[in-house]
Amino acid sequence: MTEPVPEAARVRRRGRTTFLIAAAAVLGTVAGTCVGYLVQADREPTKLPPLSQPVVAQAKGKGPEPLSAAQDRKVKFEGDLRRLLVERPKGAGDGAYTTDDEGEWMSLAEYADWYTKPDTAFRDLVGDEFRRAAVTTWSESGTRDVEVRLVQYRQEEQVAAAGYAESGYYWADDLGANHSWSIPGTGDGMAYVHDEPQRKAGYQPLYSAQAHAWRGDIAMEIWIYDTKPVPKKTIMGLAERQMERL
Repeated sequence: MTEPVPEAARVRRRGRTTFLIAAAAVLGTVAGTCVGYLVQADREPTKLPPLSQPVVAQAKGKGPEPLSAAQDRKVKFEGDLRRLLVERPKGAGDGAYTTDDEGEWMSLAEYADWYTKPDTAFRDLVGDEFRRAAVTTWSESGTRDVEVRLVQYRQEEQVAAAGYAESGYYWADDLGANHSWSIPGTGDGMAYVHDEPQRKAGYQPLYSAQAHAWRGDIAMEIWIYDTKPVPKKTIMGLAERQMERL
């Protein structure tokens, strides 16, 4: 019985014939190129097009009116970030982070301190071009605490605001959000409600809701805590009002 031929042996080697054919092809290419140069040398030079171009008439009439400061997002975002925070409800009490009616500035160190690993968060925020943050908090209904943050990034190297909003979506799901809804008019903004409360000995059960979205170079974060479940309309209504101000 004849043994099967190894796969490598079935490949035909490139012998001298193949080399000669390849050499002839190269010589033919060179010869053709030389003939082409000789033909071009006997021809009259081709005239170049004139450098001047027809003058385009300027459009007449008034141009569009410039955007007002309220409509121009760049102008709005360059102003006092605290003025873009949603207004506190009338009669609301102070929250965990004491602020006035217009909100307060939150430093990089203060903002990083809200993370479970502040040192790591601080380094990440510096690398992600953190610029500034404004926060407002209040308490209402005797048991509910609300916190709203607007975090602005320089975005010279990356779109950090969108990235931090996406991080908010991830961690909200990781916490086991029972319900989630898209925030109208935000593209991918999301609001979440957690039906399962956090429990700790000596304290009442703590229910929570949160919302995350972004616009331009600003990321929005909203947190609501209560001793009873937070209704959908509460977190959605607050998120929509805040995004309208952006």
